[in-house]
Amino acid sequence: MMIYSFLLEVLKFTLAGIGIVMVAFYMAKPYLENREKLQLLDLKKSASAQTLPLRLQAYERVVLLIDRVNPANLLPRLNATAYTAAELHSIIVSEVRNEFQHNVTQQLYVSGRAWQLVKRIKDDTLNLVNNVSKSLPEGSSGLDFSRAILSHLSKLEADPYDTAVSMIRTDLEELF
Repeated sequence: MMIYSFLLEVLKFTLAGIGIVMVAFYMAKPYLENREKLQLLDLKKSASAQTLPLRLQAYERVVLLIDRVNPANLLPRLNATAYTAAELHSIIVSEVRNEFQHNVTQQLYVSGRAWQLVKRIKDDTLNLVNNVSKSLPEGSSGLDFSRAILSHLSKLEADPYDTAVSMIRTDLEELF
């Protein structure tokens, strides 16, 4: 009988101890959660401070890439009059692909939407160059090729390269 009363006393103290621990846990839980959130916020803040310059630089590089593959800027840089249309076509395709490959790592720091836009600009530029090349007669000069490309671009309602840069700016403004 004495052992039962002893066990009953131990059980009472054990249950009381468990109850106190549970109450203390539920009272401390919000404090611990808030502390964890603050630490996570501090970690994100320090990571952001380190990556923000890289992200800004990536957006700069992306805008520069769009500018460099813009035929209005690319053609004068390549001195189109010195080549045949076929040679110029090959050089333009190579330049656009090289510019893109040179900047492919920028996708790590820009948004997915911005990178999709860059890829679309590259693909649309290559499609434009290829389509214009196919439409020209055999033996055309580089100057004829350049004029045909620029003529096609001038017929568009909005300059796709300016539109892309504007969209990149909008995307960048969401960082701040």
